[in-house]
Amino acid sequence: MPLQILLILVVGGIGAVAVLLHLTGRSRQTYLDEGKARAAWSRQFPEQPAARVLVAQNGKAALVAPEAGQPPLGLVWSFGADTVARDLQSHHLSQTAWGLRLQFSDFGAPQADLRLSPAEIEQWHRIIAAQSFDAASGEQSNTAGRPS
Repeated sequence: MPLQILLILVVGGIGAVAVLLHLTGRSRQTYLDEGKARAAWSRQFPEQPAARVLVAQNGKAALVAPEAGQPPLGLVWSFGADTVARDLQSHHLSQTAWGLRLQFSDFGAPQADLRLSPAEIEQWHRIIAAQSFDAASGEQSNTAGRPS
């Protein structure tokens, strides 16, 4: 078979799969609420139950505090139709014009770009830098058992 025909078949097949996935709804963005964030966290870290969860206003990310005595804070964010969860033990935090950027030492998820409101940028920056939900003054988090 000539290479040109094979190339057309491969590109056409990949395109057909992409269109089919989109038409069947499997390309929808995942939006987090407290329950989905807890489930995503426990799927990745079953030995560290989430004690507190703070979901971003846009529903695309959540900060997670494991039970008391468990290090460190965690982050869950939507990645297309699925979620990714990472602990914030080893990261580099920087502020951007539209939110925060966390860079991880993990080739599987090297960075997370979080789009946050201006108030959330300050609040999340304080929480992540201090590794504690107590660093946020006047926080409006969902609480299901405050760590002591």
